[in-house]
Amino acid sequence: MLFNRLIIAGVGLIGGSLGLAARERGLVREVVGFGRTEANLKVALERGLISSYTFDPAEAARGADIFLLAVPVEATRSTMEKFIPHLPPGCIITDAGSTKEQVVKTLEDVLPATLPCVGAHPIAGTEHSGAAAAFSTLFDKRLCILTPTARTDRAALAKVRALWEGVGMRVEEMDMRAHDQVLARVSHLPHMIAFSVMNAVLDTHVAGVDLLPYAGGAFSDLTRVAASPVEMWRDIATSNREALLTAISEFETALAQIKTAIASGDSETLSNAIERARGERQRLTRIREQRESGEGKEEAKKG
Repeated sequence: MLFNRLIIAGVGLIGGSLGLAARERGLVREVVGFGRTEANLKVALERGLISSYTFDPAEAARGADIFLLAVPVEATRSTMEKFIPHLPPGCIITDAGSTKEQVVKTLEDVLPATLPCVGAHPIAGTEHSGAAAAFSTLFDKRLCILTPTARTDRAALAKVRALWEGVGMRVEEMDMRAHDQVLARVSHLPHMIAFSVMNAVLDTHVAGVDLLPYAGGAFSDLTRVAASPVEMWRDIATSNREALLTAISEFETALAQIKTAIASGDSETLSNAIERARGERQRLTRIREQRESGEGKEEAKKG
């Protein structure tokens, strides 16, 4: 058993799935939920995601040796400040945020030396949210990125790694700034595109027809993540603003090239753009298949 008492602040898809997986695999003795709404915490308790819940930080902190922040990233400081006076020395603070530089800097700024912190991003999820959406196999064979800094306690880092590996994840370490640049392009940008495509269609009227009943698989696949939680993605976009704005500009350039080719009837340029995208999408499929079989890292490095 890795930990005696795990506090989860934010028992939603990620926090709830970790609680359930850690309990099922015997990684923790007790999981205490902390959140804003009792209805959600009751669902978490009924489903076995947590052992108990409370709205009292002092009660939750009693005997805790690890604390998971699974709240919207902009709530990092306010949530942590509620707990700091009550957490026992040595309790490891970690998180599950999709952006890392702002979160890690906030944690290192607000936490005393007696509370080690380790930035973490389990790259797993669905478009659903809340305790009702959690499931124990969410993390199987998925990637978790840890973002240690010069101040990170190495023993705490090893224990956080063991936790995520224990629930089935592959774990890598990465500089927090590099993490935010990478994820801006492969996670945050696709969400912004999905939101934009949905809004573009909703704002368009063709012969008075409601367009959505005519949407096929391509539209549904492209916009699946547009159903994601508002607060979470609002905070991700604002906390990773600079990297995301750069990624959006890169996308605008690529889209403009295709638009120009269509406008000018340049079938060769259009064919090349489609073929290049098609080839890379096929490579992504191979990477994912190889990761499922535990082989994928070398393929991911190619190209």
